[in-house]
Amino acid sequence: MQELDVDLESFGDIFATIQSSPFILVEVEAGQVSLLAKQLGVPVRRCYISDERLQDRITRTSASAQEIIAAKLPDRGSTMAGDFGEILTALFQAAREHPNEVLDPKKWRLKQDRTKAAPYSDVVQMILPHWPVASDEDRIICSEVKTKSTSGHSEPITSAIEDSKKDSSQRFIKTLNWLKERALDTGLSTVSVDQLDRFIRAIDHPTAHREFRAVAVISTSLVAAEIQDVVAPPPDERALIVISVPDLKSNYESVYNAALLSADESEAVA
Repeated sequence: MQELDVDLESFGDIFATIQSSPFILVEVEAGQVSLLAKQLGVPVRRCYISDERLQDRITRTSASAQEIIAAKLPDRGSTMAGDFGEILTALFQAAREHPNEVLDPKKWRLKQDRTKAAPYSDVVQMILPHWPVASDEDRIICSEVKTKSTSGHSEPITSAIEDSKKDSSQRFIKTLNWLKERALDTGLSTVSVDQLDRFIRAIDHPTAHREFRAVAVISTSLVAAEIQDVVAPPPDERALIVISVPDLKSNYESVYNAALLSADESEAVA
């Protein structure tokens, strides 16, 4: 996640762990939530388009940075909420792994349609501590993320668990192969073909650890009702993580506003 230039140690401090068993419940503290837009505007924009790519498109099209960024970001609504939940999960997990480096293909850059979610598994991250040497300390994390920012009939925790089962059966390996195709086609700036092959062609390397996670990002006012009577999956099968964010809808919209306004910074250094 180095390309995003997030202070992961500082970012990790905004989360307070409420419980660790039978599932993990963390919350963004009310006094810290105002920092989200300030901290994440530029990193969220970089999840969709890198600085280098943005400057290239400005040069080639003569369009403004804000026009180009707007063409990458989702509209307000369910896709924006879902993308935010995935990005927050990716950063939360990277902060928990700090100071270990986490490699993330940033699937949001690969969307065919900005109004829809990226295909296949939601968040895939690799930890390769001795790379380019593969080792039995290598790990890959595959997280299914559901977001609930307003009241309604959706059940994000149950849905995350059920869809995570699809990852651990077939979808995970399909995701890796899809990412490899993208790496061979347009290229991925943060994950190489060799790194993907380390997990795709697992038999050719030391045994790696696969971790599956079901993650629910939920507005704080809804959490109590959503966690009531939750039956967590066996921990050796998958982890269940609930992330509570105060006023989730207004705060993720503020983050995306900041991401769009990060165009001003991009044009200033162009």
